[in-house]
Amino acid sequence: MGDTLEFNGIHQEVKGFWNDGCLRFSKQNIAYKNSKTGKLDNIPAGELSVAQWRHVCLGHGIKLSTSTGHVYKYDGFRDTDLERISDFFKANYKVELTEKDMCVKGWNWGTANQSGPMLSFDIDDNTVFEIPLSNVSQCTTGKNEVNLEFHQNDDAEVSLMEVRFYVPPGQVDEGQDPVEVFAKSVLSKADVIQATGDSLCIFKELQCLTPRGRYDILIYPTFLHLHGKTFDFKILYTTMLRLFLLPHKDQRHMFFVISLDPPIKVGQTRYQFLTLLFSKEEDNSLTLNMSEEDVQRRFEGKLSKNMSGPLYELVSKVMKALVNSKITLPGNFNGHSGAQCITCSYKGSSGLLYPLERGFIYMYRPPVHLRFDEISFVNFARGTTTTRFFDFEVETKQGNEYTFSSIEKEEYGKLFDFVNGKKLNIKNRGFKESMKGNNDTRYSDSDDDHQHDAYLERMKDEGKIREEGNDETEDEVDEPYHPEEEDAIEDALDAAF
Repeated sequence: MGDTLEFNGIHQEVKGFWNDGCLRFSKQNIAYKNSKTGKLDNIPAGELSVAQWRHVCLGHGIKLSTSTGHVYKYDGFRDTDLERISDFFKANYKVELTEKDMCVKGWNWGTANQSGPMLSFDIDDNTVFEIPLSNVSQCTTGKNEVNLEFHQNDDAEVSLMEVRFYVPPGQVDEGQDPVEVFAKSVLSKADVIQATGDSLCIFKELQCLTPRGRYDILIYPTFLHLHGKTFDFKILYTTMLRLFLLPHKDQRHMFFVISLDPPIKVGQTRYQFLTLLFSKEEDNSLTLNMSEEDVQRRFEGKLSKNMSGPLYELVSKVMKALVNSKITLPGNFNGHSGAQCITCSYKGSSGLLYPLERGFIYMYRPPVHLRFDEISFVNFARGTTTTRFFDFEVETKQGNEYTFSSIEKEEYGKLFDFVNGKKLNIKNRGFKESMKGNNDTRYSDSDDDHQHDAYLERMKDEGKIREEGNDETEDEVDEPYHPEEEDAIEDALDAAF
């Protein structure tokens, strides 16, 4: 037997992606070099404590544990490699390569065991799957449940997003919550944002619309801690894309909106926007937990140690300085009522549509942000229920459609002028311009105006049925014809639409 063993085409799984590389066993160490990134794993021979040979998805694999608590897994071996590697380990590392069977029963009830940085789910002492706790990005608890979320790898086409464990009550000593014990055990090794040190400032009991509830917001140098009665979120400032400050139509409240990528999750629901609601009349004073010199050096005059004013201004000012992003305000649009937004409905919920300088944002269930550069065209459509309202339809370049319905017809002129001024493509421009200029104008015969009208088609069908009925029943007495009544009805319909 030689002094080294070398294997090419060996795979190492990193956050759901299989990296290809070369694994070499020598008397001094075990070395694995990633062929894509060039990263080198170096395991000194004296630190190797446990070695297991396992049947895995890519043939056979080796799991190596060290005395320092690290675990390494490499897959892609052939079954004929077992004897060679086993003999090499006995001769050079004084470690026996044991065969370990994986459980393939498919049960979802077993035992969760933590060994150093690895969490394994076992059935009858056989491992079903293992989770490297360094991959865990978030650990939240519920009633008898622990939910683990994971860091994502951009190179992986399919990624594991979360795993949820049910913890039966009464599994540990009395006086201890088994859910909290399990969560603390996971957090001790997980790569989760930890709130170390004192926060810069705290905003108490802020009203949050998405996710709904009252939350304390603790401001740290690199992340925001959202603490509620049921859920806790730690949100990095680097995941905050845009900030919005929007006045409510009632002129008494303000929305402060933070766009997030990746979104925060509550169960199966993902929230791409953090939406806070403030009263304009609520004032507050704020003192940053920093010296005046540190405030000036870090924020360069954007913030001061002691501040006071409306609460929404304080929150938006602090977030603007920490995220280092501009705050988007409503543009020059003014609706029929004088507000900078339009009342409408989206997916059955009533809300407000804000035309911005570079897009639209709908508040608030669910919030929707549409940039002008991603909009393919917009369309003005008749209301489906009554002629007092119209629908505003938006289709993006990705093919997604958004319909904002139940908009009062008095808002039509203002919205049309805004869209036209932003040079957005209007699907039915010819018809709508004629409607905007004169509500009594009859339908035009241009190609742009040939939009499907279910009501008009139904009226045509009813007319044909009446004509056929008159031809077949010659004995019936014709009713007197009053052309002035028909013209009056037609004019009324045209004026309404």
